[in-house]
Amino acid sequence: GLPELRQAISGWYERRFETSFDPERECLALIGSKEGIAHMALTLIDPGDVALATDPGYPVYEIGTMFAGGVTIKLPLTRESEWKPDLDAIPEDLAAKAKVLWLNYPNNPTAAVADFAFFEKVVAWAKEYDVSICHDNPYCDVAYDGYRPMSIFQVPGARDVAIEFNSWSKIYNMTGWRIGMAVGNGELVDALMRVKSNIDSGIPQAIQEMAIEAVEGPQDVIDEHNAIYQRRRDRIVEAVRKMGLEVDPPKASLYVWAKLPDGITSGDFAARLIDECAVVVTPGRGYGLNGEGYVRLSVTTPDDQVEEGCQRLEDWKGF
Repeated sequence: GLPELRQAISGWYERRFETSFDPERECLALIGSKEGIAHMALTLIDPGDVALATDPGYPVYEIGTMFAGGVTIKLPLTRESEWKPDLDAIPEDLAAKAKVLWLNYPNNPTAAVADFAFFEKVVAWAKEYDVSICHDNPYCDVAYDGYRPMSIFQVPGARDVAIEFNSWSKIYNMTGWRIGMAVGNGELVDALMRVKSNIDSGIPQAIQEMAIEAVEGPQDVIDEHNAIYQRRRDRIVEAVRKMGLEVDPPKASLYVWAKLPDGITSGDFAARLIDECAVVVTPGRGYGLNGEGYVRLSVTTPDDQVEEGCQRLEDWKGF
């Protein structure tokens, strides 16, 4: 990335999270955070190595590990655990073998959030077992009701073990422009840079310059966007509850994660909605075994379509 872009990344982290990074050693521009996530496994995983990822979770964590020849062991997330992994339940021998733990808060698909105490425990656990932490944080500025998601680097000592992936695509509505970043431990950032330098040639310069303008310009657009998303969130929550689904209104992310009645699979439910009322939801099973029994709905659809979809859901007589 341009030196000016890396400087903008460092400045944004300092303003947003009160933590600074060396633009030369600890900041790396990505062609969207997804690209960096997929390539990160090539820096950490040799054939046969173990990566830990959550279930449900973003599929790219596991796919990247597979491309590198590694094995992903899933850590179960449940509504009862507030969709966070139980680090104490990881067997000693598995923790000792693990090379990396993938985390994502605010979470996709569950919209769960994590607090300082959780990240503090993660950092301590990673240091104890010499595990690298890869935290995926693209929804840090997509939040509601006054909630402010945090960065893992607000925990002292996190820089010793962690790298964080972020994205301005979502924050500034630049989706499709492919503008992301990785920051954190200098060795991890350098390793990813070396992989990328042999695979891609970076973000087009014009997009880099526009991203700098976005992050260094007026920031009131973030609150404006979030007010729109929050209004859509509230309407979707209202509709799915009227259908008989259970839902905890999300504090952050672009998603609503809704629990289906017992005995109904997410795939069958999603297929019926398409066939019977032409509404698309994402089956939770696509994010892992523990996603079964849930569906994900998005707040990114325009207002008129959200309202039309909600009315169709409320009128549906499928149960």
